[in-house]
Amino acid sequence: MPAIAVQDDVPYVICMDDTEPLPALTRPPVPHSDPAPAIAALAQRYRGANGPLMAVMNRLGGSIEARVALLPDALRAQIETVTRTALAQSYRAAGLGRFAPDLGGRATPVLAALTGAAGGMGGIATSVAELPFTITLILHAIRQAAVAEGFDPDEDAIRIECLRVFGAGSPLSQDDGVNTSFLGARLTLTGPALQKVIAAIAPRLAVAMGQKLAAQAVPVLGAVAGATLNTACLRYYREIAHVRFALLRLAQTHGAGPVLMAFQDATEPVRVTKAR
Repeated sequence: MPAIAVQDDVPYVICMDDTEPLPALTRPPVPHSDPAPAIAALAQRYRGANGPLMAVMNRLGGSIEARVALLPDALRAQIETVTRTALAQSYRAAGLGRFAPDLGGRATPVLAALTGAAGGMGGIATSVAELPFTITLILHAIRQAAVAEGFDPDEDAIRIECLRVFGAGSPLSQDDGVNTSFLGARLTLTGPALQKVIAAIAPRLAVAMGQKLAAQAVPVLGAVAGATLNTACLRYYREIAHVRFALLRLAQTHGAGPVLMAFQDATEPVRVTKAR
């Protein structure tokens, strides 16, 4: 029996029994099978979401955090405002991407790199102006991940899930990556509800974008950082989206509770205890 819950003033419909499979959104029912191998593969994909580019950038984490701390408060507020506006605009415009010609899987990363390079060329000013384009490109990649997992990205519930991927933190910092609370929830989409989701996501994404801007703040040299970071951010959010939608698909068949518990177990770091 479903019940209504409210989180961050947003109404959700949740299942009282988390072992009950969620109703299918766009995928037909599939035969039950052991989800363990699929969950193990998703856990491995999740751990590798940052990729080799971010391994280098993460080593510079201290200097990036120091640069972020030097950003004026007014600029940080501007980044959050631009991020919030870009989320709303990209949400409305993302559906138009299905009418664009298919340029292959490499087109989006190339566009992201070019956009980042153009933004970083002029330092902070052009980097801030570039943010809406970067966010739109990343959202397009997230929608493609939803399609790859068999979902319709134009369906209201999936459009919201695409936005929620942006709440996965930053590839430049250690984060939980996949917020799996969505597995047992369905958002009732309304205009105010959409604004609540954007308001909840924007601060986290603004932090990630602020880190990116701080790393590409030096003109000309920032072009290299911008191209690298845009490509890395695109890969990060795309991989997180694949994991997120694959978990949602598994939850429809096996139930949110078991899938969530298995995924948490698979991604929990191994604890090393000292021998007595």
